[in-house]
Amino acid sequence: MANAREAAIEYLESNDHRFLDEFKAFVAIPSVSTLVESEPAIQQAAEWVADHLKGIGVQEVRIIPTGGHPVVFGEVCSANPAAPTVLVYGHYDVQPAEPLELWMSGAFDAQVRGEHIYGRGVTDMKGQALAAINALEAILKTGQAPVHVKLLMEGEEEIGSKNMPDFIASHKDLLACDLVLNPDTGMASEVLPAITYALRGMAFFELWVHGPDHDLHSGTFGGVVHNPAVALCELVAGMHDAQGRVTLPGFYDRVREIGQEERDELARLGMDEAYFKAQTGAPAVWGEQGYTPLERVWVRPTLEINGMLSDFTGGGRKTVLPAWATAKISCRLVPDQDPEEVHQQMLAYLEAKAPPTITWKLHALGGSTAAISDRHSAGVLAMQDALQRVWKRQPVFRREGGSVPVVGLFQRLLGVESVNTGFSSPGDNMHSPNEKLHLGNWRKGMQALVHFFYNLAEAGHE
Repeated sequence: MANAREAAIEYLESNDHRFLDEFKAFVAIPSVSTLVESEPAIQQAAEWVADHLKGIGVQEVRIIPTGGHPVVFGEVCSANPAAPTVLVYGHYDVQPAEPLELWMSGAFDAQVRGEHIYGRGVTDMKGQALAAINALEAILKTGQAPVHVKLLMEGEEEIGSKNMPDFIASHKDLLACDLVLNPDTGMASEVLPAITYALRGMAFFELWVHGPDHDLHSGTFGGVVHNPAVALCELVAGMHDAQGRVTLPGFYDRVREIGQEERDELARLGMDEAYFKAQTGAPAVWGEQGYTPLERVWVRPTLEINGMLSDFTGGGRKTVLPAWATAKISCRLVPDQDPEEVHQQMLAYLEAKAPPTITWKLHALGGSTAAISDRHSAGVLAMQDALQRVWKRQPVFRREGGSVPVVGLFQRLLGVESVNTGFSSPGDNMHSPNEKLHLGNWRKGMQALVHFFYNLAEAGHE
């Protein structure tokens, strides 16, 4: 297999200019999943992926409808029927590009400046998906697939993968595999590759508080009617105690404590208070006492207020006592926590703490479970070796504070773990103007994925 690896790596190098042109063409499709007016672009992106997969020799390529945006599926069979099956996951949808005036070049006109390519979706995750597809192309064009490969590209990741639970549950045979490759995470820094073995889940809520049945004059009724905006502030302020812990009843009952070995490993990354202050511009760090800043964002659950609104917010003065106030609230969850249980915990908190002077309504806006993988599985070890071969240094193992809902779905519905990696860097402006991706790391990532596929095949023969 050594010669096969070398041939595939050489193919990547000789087709570099074409790969970059295809990358730009993919980014040029404004496949913003949250916008109704982007539905033609969503369909165009799905068709682009399907045509591209057919062009590189992927079999059984299909565009499959869902309750929302379509899924693209393809399959490659190895000559060895006993080879493991890898499901490569990706998404072709992107975040909105606004505010457009902050972009240095067109959001959907991918531009190379220096060592980076800029454009919406270059890192999240059109570039990362193409890294896997290009690696597979290099293998297919220079030999035979060493493992069975299935590819699944969805169009709703940026809106919570809301149709993926039903899709996966109803296509278990189609998606059956030994492991999932998910190149939708990133590197620890621009020079340090990483394998993400744990991702937090999510529970999202919208809380409405109502007082009087209409807006009131604050001079006439202030002091006798409980202001809903004040009541809302009191409720959300009470969701944390003085130690930074979430006060929802039972919130920590299922939370796993990590061992000292893992704490020491995380500490070696050097992401201390100074790091987080530099990354955020905040004057000081905050959070649950007894845990380092990195542990707070990677291994502990959180509750955040994402936004609040009440009646008059325009310029000038209006002495109104508002009739309502609302807040968006999200919880990041860790392994073993359940979004529906957290919903019930939030309801229990509100029932206990909300005063009789107001009425309230809580809307659950969806959620996902956290995921954690075995750091010693065959897939993780194959990726560890692959990254080390290319970057000439050991990758770090990391948790991730964010959420990739589909990873938990694969674990729960298919019974398989995911190998999560990626080639974006923390400063790549994901979801922000001037999103970028380091082209050197993108090219290295393709090489690493070639090694990954061959490593898996060799592990299967041991």
